[in-house]
This record gives sequence, C-alpha cells and structure tokens, in this order.
Amino acid sequence: MIETTGFSHHDATVAVVSPSGPADPALLRRGVERLEGLGMKVVVGPHALDRQDLPYLAGEDAARAGDLQAAWCDPAVSAVFCARGGYGAGRLLGLLDWDAMRAAGPKVLVGSSDVTALHQAFAVELGVPTLHGPMPGNVLLGGEHGPDGGPEPVTWDRLLTALSGAPGTVTGDRVLVPGRAEGVLTGGNLSLLASLCGTRHQPSFDGRIGFLEDIGEEPYRIDRMLTQLLQAGVFAGVRGIALGSWVDCGDPYPVLRDRLEPLGVPVVAGLPVGHGSPQMSVWLGALGAIDTESCSLTGPYWNEEQAR
Repeated sequence: MIETTGFSHHDATVAVVSPSGPADPALLRRGVERLEGLGMKVVVGPHALDRQDLPYLAGEDAARAGDLQAAWCDPAVSAVFCARGGYGAGRLLGLLDWDAMRAAGPKVLVGSSDVTALHQAFAVELGVPTLHGPMPGNVLLGGEHGPDGGPEPVTWDRLLTALSGAPGTVTGDRVLVPGRAEGVLTGGNLSLLASLCGTRHQPSFDGRIGFLEDIGEEPYRIDRMLTQLLQAGVFAGVRGIALGSWVDCGDPYPVLRDRLEPLGVPVVAGLPVGHGSPQMSVWLGALGAIDTESCSLTGPYWNEEQAR
C-alpha cells in the first residue's frame, strides 16, 4: 500500500506492463526477479511480451492500453512499473478510460523516456505524482553489473530511496543560470513533451520547476523542440529549470543556454536523471528545490498528504 512515508514494497503487489516498445525477455525476467527479491509480488501484464507488425511497439495499441488500465484499476496493485521506454505510450492516451482510472485512486507509476507521455497525462487526468525512474526491462535493472551481476547499484539504491518516500539530493555538474527555486517538479523527455503540444495533455511549467532530458538528438533538434515549447507558452511562469542527461546529443549546452538563459530563472544542469548510467529516480508532481550554489536538485518526494 501507499503509506504516508512512501511506498511500502514488502508484501506489496506490483504490476509490470509494456506501454511502449518491446522488452527483451531476459532483461525483463531478471528485472522482475529483482523486484520480487524485495518482497514484492509481481504480476506481469498478459501482453507485456507481445510483438506486432510494427516492430517498435510491444503489441497492439488496445492490448497495451488494456494491460495498463487493468493494472491501474486492480485494487490489489500498489504500483505499476513500465517494462521499458522506446516509443508508443503516446498512442494509448486516447484509449484509456480516465474516469475508471481516476476512480481507482492514487497509486505509483514508474518509468522514464517514452513514459513521459504517461507521466504528463497522469498529471493532467488523474492529478497524481509519478516516479521518473528506471524500468525492469532495461539494462540498468535487468542487466548484470559488477562482480555480483546485480542491477546497477547506484540506480537501484536511488530507486529504493525514492520508493520509500525519503527525500534525496541529485547533484549536477554545471550551472547555466545562478539562483535557487522551489516548486513542483514537472517535465521529462524533451521530445515527448514537444509531441504533446497542442493536445489536451500539453505540459505547463507555470509556478513549477521544469525538468528536461533527452537522448540521441542533435543540438539543432533540441533547439527546435525548445523553441516549440517556448512558443507554445510551456515555460510561462516557470520558477526554475533542472536539466538531466543528454546522452548522444553532441554538445547541447550552447543551445540550452541560448534558449533558457533569457527566461531569467535558475538553471542547474548535468543531473544524472533520464538516460545513461547511473539513473537517479525523482518524483514528478511533487515538491522539490534546485540550488545552483550546490548544483543540486533536492527532493522531490511524495507522500499521501500531497495527493490530497
């Protein structure tokens, strides 16, 4: 269940579903076993390992949406882990019965990358905080690391800390604009946020700390997506900006500085959140703070009181 101090994983039932791309069966099996090692009962969605003609999707849209909705609406399930990212979560947003999912009450959704579409939609439709973190079907949790062949240790420890509800601090490696800001953290993968502009799930950073990261995007594409968010008004009223990892993006900092510095709010960068290793877990939709003196993001943490 969800305690006021966080997520109590001992004897909890959690679900694993594949709303996006197909998971590697071996990675997913090991990731599930590691969750079970914490004392969780893990229920894998019936279509989690499906394939279809479009090889970048883990089965048909209706099946993926059905697994996600069934898991969220199951009263025995306390948390829903997405197996991996990739592509496809955005295709589900019009297929989910948001009224039924809202009636199921607050739970924990865990995932990152393409799961940004779900983080944003859950915030808009359900008003619940969600955990931006590693997934059991990716190499950080399902791979074999170190001499014991376990999950990536820093990533794993931070996930457990975040699930417990305890606040933590993530340290970056550079400051683009000095200052300090507090607010609810929101955002995720830049390309997914840009793809939601013009929809009912368009993001807004008004009164919040905006979080952005991406992978495999050239600087000019980052420029284009930031420009789209700026022109759509997403940054209006933003209190501060936390920048995560930019894996295989060349040198993104000149364009990040060019597009974000004129906003006049604190910007901390180089946070190990998003892609890459290690991957720190942070709560979206929960209160946090950035401080450029320590180049850090503190919190965000979630408890039941914040959900009320």
